Amino acid sequence: MRLTLIHPAVGHQGKRPYIRAWQMEPLPPAVLAALTPKDVEIRFYDDRLEDIPWDEPTDLVAISVETYTARRAYQIASHYRRRGVPVVMGGFHATLIPEEVSQFAEAVVVGEAEEVWPLLIDDFRHGKMQPLYKSSQRPKLGRVRPRREIFSGKSYLNMGLVEAGRGCHFHCEFCAIQAYFKNTQVRRPTDDILADIREHKRPLYFFVDDNITSNLKQAKEFFRALIPLKIRWVSQASINVAHDEEFLHLVKASGCQMLLIGFETLNPTSLKAMNKEFNTMRGGYEQALANLRRHKIRLYPTFIFGYDEDTEETLNQTLAFCRRQKFFLSAFNHLTPFPGTPLYQRLEQENRLVYERWWLDKRYRYGMVPFRSRGLAPAEIERLCLKARQNFYGFPSIIQRSLDFQVNSSSLFGMATFFTANLMLRREVLQRQQLPMGDADDHTPLLPVAGAGGISPYLLAGSAP
Repeated sequence: MRLTLIHPAVGHQGKRPYIRAWQMEPLPPAVLAALTPKDVEIRFYDDRLEDIPWDEPTDLVAISVETYTARRAYQIASHYRRRGVPVVMGGFHATLIPEEVSQFAEAVVVGEAEEVWPLLIDDFRHGKMQPLYKSSQRPKLGRVRPRREIFSGKSYLNMGLVEAGRGCHFHCEFCAIQAYFKNTQVRRPTDDILADIREHKRPLYFFVDDNITSNLKQAKEFFRALIPLKIRWVSQASINVAHDEEFLHLVKASGCQMLLIGFETLNPTSLKAMNKEFNTMRGGYEQALANLRRHKIRLYPTFIFGYDEDTEETLNQTLAFCRRQKFFLSAFNHLTPFPGTPLYQRLEQENRLVYERWWLDKRYRYGMVPFRSRGLAPAEIERLCLKARQNFYGFPSIIQRSLDFQVNSSSLFGMATFFTANLMLRREVLQRQQLPMGDADDHTPLLPVAGAGGISPYLLAGSAP
């Protein structure tokens, strides 16, 4: 049996090369490869890096789908299905909106794959693959390690991606993670993670956890175990951990180089609307930042604009705050309603969505705001987010922040990483803007599964009204 694994891009525009910044090894196909019986011949293609060989013989195609890559995934699936090759899809988008994904795939995996993927492969071999596979419970992680040999010969950042856990205990309104995992978290056994790191030696590791600090007790135990390895790592965390001195000590001692933290906004009213009031506990941002700075922990805060109280002054104040704090990196993104989230449901009920399904609409481009705020117009939110990115990653800001020798440039490694990351993001500022969903030059109509209903006519025609 031959299995083809594909990681789709967001989209392609003409002959322009795809965005090169931050292209890391995608873990989902490596996990699927590890779950697949050893006698299955596997091929892996990354749509961001290479052309897909449509004519290469294969028996089954598997695609992991995120909302931003959904249209491109359906294009890829249609190419294979026209050749008579069946397609299975899974991932976040397939779990959040399986009724849509099932229109373009013979089988859909809802939830995590560990429990159901071996069953799906066995069913396929016996000619009885089902249209839906749904895991009945959260998996016990650690039984398999990702098969990273499928990445051989491909050009990725020299950074090791390692999964320590999945899920987050918080319930932010806009977050697809909480819609996917329902405020639960599962973790890999620490010994398994350490073995993965020792086997997969890299100068820097990225723990891809949705929130590595969701369970503070488990996180502390994990960081203690990391200390003897003397590695460097980055990950995502929630800001509440900044008030735990023992935690901050262990984070630094275990080799943390940077934490990505969702600040989201400086406005308390907007934080309440997001269900993130915990961000301002125990003295708020200023106290949290003082604690983090004392331990020399570099920060990559993310901010969201588009809540009803946001104004141009809101964004200008946020930008000034980021530059004053000399953050290592910062993200300025517009609010995005992902399907299945409380935010999407609220905006849909309030009739505030600009597009019924923005991720499929050919009029939609990356960076566009797909809903109507009661404050700023969609185009104005887009302009202000772009303005903030251009300012923060402009040379005056980069130089100013590089002179922070206490944190950002406290070591040669830190300084080198600072300039590398900031210059990469500077190049990326305009590259992503207006990127189409799917391949703009692929005018072949999408091919629905026989009997699929409820598909917008313009999607099947391959053109928007």
